Amino acid sequence: MPAWISTGFTEYAKRMPREAKIELLEIKPESRTSGKSTIQMMAAEAQRILAAIPPSARRIVLDEHGTMLSTKQMAQHMQEWLGSGHDIAFIIGGADGLHESVKNSAQQMLALSPMTLPHGLVRVLLAEQLYRAHSLLHNHPYHRE
Repeated sequence: MPAWISTGFTEYAKRMPREAKIELLEIKPESRTSGKSTIQMMAAEAQRILAAIPPSARRIVLDEHGTMLSTKQMAQHMQEWLGSGHDIAFIIGGADGLHESVKNSAQQMLALSPMTLPHGLVRVLLAEQLYRAHSLLHNHPYHRE
């Protein structure tokens, strides 16, 4: 990832309080020179993604066909997620997207935009929106209406 993506993600992740800590777990993508088809590469990536998520975690897939939320709705969902006592795994696809097995394993599918976005940018946008939602829940002046 370019440095600006790491910088952007880190900036919002470090602002989050301990009870809503954001951790980034990157799954190594399949080599594009392996001779595998796109579907085979996505299936191999899916196995690694699913293996990396704790069984008790709530799985939320980011996909342009998912549900779009307002900031207030995101904050309401965050309040529910934090109250559940479970880890939340936001799953962002790679260059080819996510295999259907990953999408089917999710409890929720969210969209940050109806447009297809680069996965690195989604990482930064999601971190910012989580910080914004948490700020709204705690009446922090970051979010303005």
